[in-house]
Amino acid sequence: MAESPSEPRQRTAEELVAEFEQERPARRLSPRVAGPVSAVCAAMSVFAFWVVFFPVAKGGQYYLTVFLAATLPLVFLTHRGTVRVPAVLLPWRRGRGPGEGAARGDDPGWADWLLAAAALAVCVYPLLGFDAFIERRQLPTSLDVVAGIVLIVLVLEACRRTTGWVLPAFCAAFLLYAYYGGLLPYDWSLAHGGFDVDAIAAHFFMGTDGVYGVPLNVAATYIVLFTIFGAVLEASGAGRFFIDLSFAAFRGSRSAPGRTVTAAGFLLGTVSGSGTATAVSLGSVAWPVLRRAGYTREQGGGVLAAAGIGAILSPPTLGAAAFIIADYLRQSYLTVLLYAMVPTLLYYLGILLAVEIDSRRHRTRPVAGEEGGVSALRLLGRFGYHFLSLFMIVGFMAMGLPPFKAVAYATVLQFLLSFLDARHRMTPRRLYAALVEGIRSVLPVVATCAAAGIIVAVVTQTGLGLNLASVIVDAAAVFGDNVTVQLVVTVLFAALSVSLLGLAVPVTASFIIAAVIIAPALLSLGVATHEAYMFIFYYAVLSEVSPPTALAAAAAAAVTGGHPMRTMVATWKYSLPAFLVPFAFVLTDNGGRLLGTGSMWGIVWTTAVSALAVAALAAATGGRIAGPAGPVERALCAVAALCLLYLEPVAITAGLVALACAVGVHLVLRRHPSRAPAPADEICTAPTLTEGRLS
Repeated sequence: MAESPSEPRQRTAEELVAEFEQERPARRLSPRVAGPVSAVCAAMSVFAFWVVFFPVAKGGQYYLTVFLAATLPLVFLTHRGTVRVPAVLLPWRRGRGPGEGAARGDDPGWADWLLAAAALAVCVYPLLGFDAFIERRQLPTSLDVVAGIVLIVLVLEACRRTTGWVLPAFCAAFLLYAYYGGLLPYDWSLAHGGFDVDAIAAHFFMGTDGVYGVPLNVAATYIVLFTIFGAVLEASGAGRFFIDLSFAAFRGSRSAPGRTVTAAGFLLGTVSGSGTATAVSLGSVAWPVLRRAGYTREQGGGVLAAAGIGAILSPPTLGAAAFIIADYLRQSYLTVLLYAMVPTLLYYLGILLAVEIDSRRHRTRPVAGEEGGVSALRLLGRFGYHFLSLFMIVGFMAMGLPPFKAVAYATVLQFLLSFLDARHRMTPRRLYAALVEGIRSVLPVVATCAAAGIIVAVVTQTGLGLNLASVIVDAAAVFGDNVTVQLVVTVLFAALSVSLLGLAVPVTASFIIAAVIIAPALLSLGVATHEAYMFIFYYAVLSEVSPPTALAAAAAAAVTGGHPMRTMVATWKYSLPAFLVPFAFVLTDNGGRLLGTGSMWGIVWTTAVSALAVAALAAATGGRIAGPAGPVERALCAVAALCLLYLEPVAITAGLVALACAVGVHLVLRRHPSRAPAPADEICTAPTLTEGRLS
């Protein structure tokens, strides 16, 4: 039956992910085009695994060249030449989702095929005589220069198709700076000698910087294997198991629905690796439960988005930028996972406390899950093997294996374990689909990393990073000569800059840009390298829940039918600890222990104090301690949280005093009901429940 023109078409979770995911606005290809594209993707997945065990004899740059030759043309065939704006941000366009484009024909046109052919040609060109190509790096031929220019243009266009105009514009600005920097006044700190077109093209095309630099190497070596692993996990039924287990584990209390979503978001994030995708996938299952429990559309969307974004802040599969951190630090990925352990615990502690407070404040009620009454223990006994591959990744890395081998072994293990479940066993067709999805998922990351490599190359080639660091520090010095004051101002500037940058470009790109421009300023003020990179990483990820765009929150609002901006505010409240905790580990030496460095006692006491700060923060934002809290108690709790997160003895003492005063005032007011504020349950009526739908 045809849809009524007056009724908006209900969109699937896949369409919502395509609309809101900042890195995946992909085409829905017809079978005649999808067949060859899928074959190339599957072959590339097999090749990526082959290289893990049988490295390319000619070295890493040869492999990167082959990898880009296979993936860059696919970007032009699988991603549109036009950039779409999420319909939730353009209300007058609602109902015109990506599915309609597919109905009209979403296959690539002649221009897309031409660009794909050009990309294949310029990427294969170095392979025709690779050794000679590398040897003439300092004296490139005219054909080398032309090929380099064409490749740079194609990479920028591929990046534009996958992320929009902002990152390519950044890259173009940096290229102009590399060319015209020599024309700047000599006494300017940003001036440099300047480079001609031949030098720029050769440097970015023929060397190990630029397009074939660290970002692309990380994408081709680590990220692609993890996306394939995630696709195999999903195809083998792990995603469904994680959701069922969460519903079975938490039931019977009015805070159980919120706890369930939080736990399911954490587990499901190991499969998707994307905050937006996790929020949408989880929301399609969990929103009806939250609605029946009494959550409003905005509150439910806030919980979904906060749980989804927490998934890529959490071990064992952090966001793609975490692999770049490991490469920049010259440390193992396992070390980066250890850095994230305590911040992850504090983040989820904040969400759980907020859920507990809201369940009482808004009179939510217990709801029977949809797992059919099966106990969590029974589910674990039957399907708990899905955890084995996740544990094995960490176990293999602890044994000294590099991450790419660890995830390759874990993928093989998950493939074998799938045969324990007849419904999700990895048949040849299902395995083929997982291999295809693994490569298609990584294509936007490849385009982003290749483009970001241009920025990194300009920064290192011209010395821009150190020059900008001195400019930032000099600007902070305007607020005083005290080093602590300068550090606080610089950190605030860094947080704001990364957040604003993340509003326009994907997490990976915003991290790379900030790492080469902002991190040197933090390092010059005494912040340890790993602390600076982890600070930038967290704020790059949190851009997905930062108003006014907050794609994860906007996607969750599309699932629940809530108001986008109010959903963003609710998400911000749930995820507030993640915004403040990073300040703790860059402002003081003690704060660095939150990243698992230093003595065990130091890690324990800083974690305990920070947990107390998160609890105070939850009381301040949720308006509840032992009962409804008034403005005075909430203000005192906010002051206590800020003081406690500045992990120095004087600040901790002040925070404890403020928290004790908040609790004391609260208890006194509770003993005198006439002086106490009206209970939240009296001033917040139970929400009116209406049917939620994907709209």
